[in-house]
Amino acid sequence: MTPLASRQNAPSLDFYNKGLSEIPKWIWEHKSLEKLNLAENQLASISEDIGKLTKLRMLDLGHNELKTLPESLYKLKRLEFLYLSNNRFKSISQNIKNLKAVIYLNITDNLLLSVPESIGKLTNLIEFRLYNNQITALPNSIGELKNLQELHAMNNKLITLTESVGKLKHLKKLDLQGNAISSLPHSLGDLFHLTDLNLRFNQLTVLPESLGNLKNLRFLDLRANQLTSLPKSITGLKKLEKLDLRWNTLTALPNWFKQLKKRGCIIYL
Repeated sequence: MTPLASRQNAPSLDFYNKGLSEIPKWIWEHKSLEKLNLAENQLASISEDIGKLTKLRMLDLGHNELKTLPESLYKLKRLEFLYLSNNRFKSISQNIKNLKAVIYLNITDNLLLSVPESIGKLTNLIEFRLYNNQITALPNSIGELKNLQELHAMNNKLITLTESVGKLKHLKKLDLQGNAISSLPHSLGDLFHLTDLNLRFNQLTVLPESLGNLKNLRFLDLRANQLTSLPKSITGLKKLEKLDLRWNTLTALPNWFKQLKKRGCIIYL
């Protein structure tokens, strides 16, 4: 271990995969610390002393055995990157709303049943990853994430999608693969900056006509749904490069497929 004298002003500490079951107490005295990586250990708890690290910008707690977070963590006003993946969280505190500087939040591969309504207060959030959980619905407040560009919610238990998702005006990537969604809100067509839409392995039987408003959409994955027909408005997707329709039950192939192919769009059937 590096002598303590040389550690005292370190802006970054990396304890990735060190077999830690508890965190060395001297870490909490590093008031200048900006990045702390504690991923891939056997941590079951985090001390309230983490609140002393007021300059922390990046915190990686992924791949541990955490069930809860200390309340003091929600006082880290400068935190921008928070990794909580592959732990044992069943819920996330409403106090996550206090981390207003966060631009990247990863809560994948946990046991989450829901996302707190207060998530909408993270208005600086750019990328939100919450896949591989057991979430049945996204809160209406998701639409308040005005700077969100990527939402990754695959492999959950979503059965519907809140209408407020249409307020995510800067959203570019939306991944909902592997849920149980049977219908989509009309507001989906308001996502004018969307380039990637993944709806593979859901239970969609119909698509909204508003889908044709996604003028910047490049990739549309509808594989393994229950679609028997498609809205003609899809022909309005001038930038579409790939349309995956495999494992559906289309009763007939639309004539307008020729228009898409002529423009260079690849169609998988």
